[in-house]
Amino acid sequence: MRYNDEWKDFEVIATGDGEKLERWGKEVLLRPDPQVIWHAAFPLKSYPGLSAHYTRSETGGGSWEFFKPLTEWTVGWRNLRFCVKPMGFKHTGLFPEQAANWALMTELIKKANRPVRVLNLFAYTGGATVACAAAGAEVCHVDAAKNMVERARQNMALSGLSDRPVRYIVDDCAKFVTREIKRGKFYDAIIMDPPSYGRGSNGEVWKLEDNICDFLKLCKGVLSDKPLFVLLNSYTTGLQPTVLKNLLATTFADVNGKVEAYEVCLPTSEGIMLPCGASGLFLGE
Repeated sequence: MRYNDEWKDFEVIATGDGEKLERWGKEVLLRPDPQVIWHAAFPLKSYPGLSAHYTRSETGGGSWEFFKPLTEWTVGWRNLRFCVKPMGFKHTGLFPEQAANWALMTELIKKANRPVRVLNLFAYTGGATVACAAAGAEVCHVDAAKNMVERARQNMALSGLSDRPVRYIVDDCAKFVTREIKRGKFYDAIIMDPPSYGRGSNGEVWKLEDNICDFLKLCKGVLSDKPLFVLLNSYTTGLQPTVLKNLLATTFADVNGKVEAYEVCLPTSEGIMLPCGASGLFLGE
């Protein structure tokens, strides 16, 4: 298990009955969480100062109920700043549990004592991009959603890092990696944060369990001969850390290094750990 307890602008206040009550800066949000199958200690929606509540619909999807005007605001982790806002599918534009991996990658990059080129795939709003760039790495940020890539630029600016060497690419990740292989481009570190399910611009279907093995093999083609790390995240319920470990171990069996995997969690004010997915990590020697 890995978790990070350095957040000042975020906390899980309480959990129960399929929901989690969170403080994001000065705003309090109530959102669904499929892992929370225990009962709440009190009615979470009655929490004083609740700003918004996301409710799933019986037909799929869901919607926000706002108890005050909300647009967007910023939260900080260490010396980094990120924009958050209530979006579709209960999202806020940030996965705070990933601070555990941000801290790890920051340490690895700083200790490398050499230039590090990072490829961040399915990079979303750039939490990992900001962390790696702040640690001194050159980053290539790739996501198929233009608005998410623009949000990554915004997060870099909020953190005072706009002058850092970051390429922002709006593209299908597999197509981009294929072109990088043809161009002979290599990266010392690769981050993959793929969705459980999705569709490409031309109707291509992505299903993590069906596609991730071949995608890992493809990404191996852009890994440098002195790899620092490969990080694979999964939010798919049911994919255990050992599955990710096996995927990385088989893919990089002929590359010197070691593989580990762990559950990623958030500490809560209740004193329990909230599971938030799993990560697999290949560490080069």
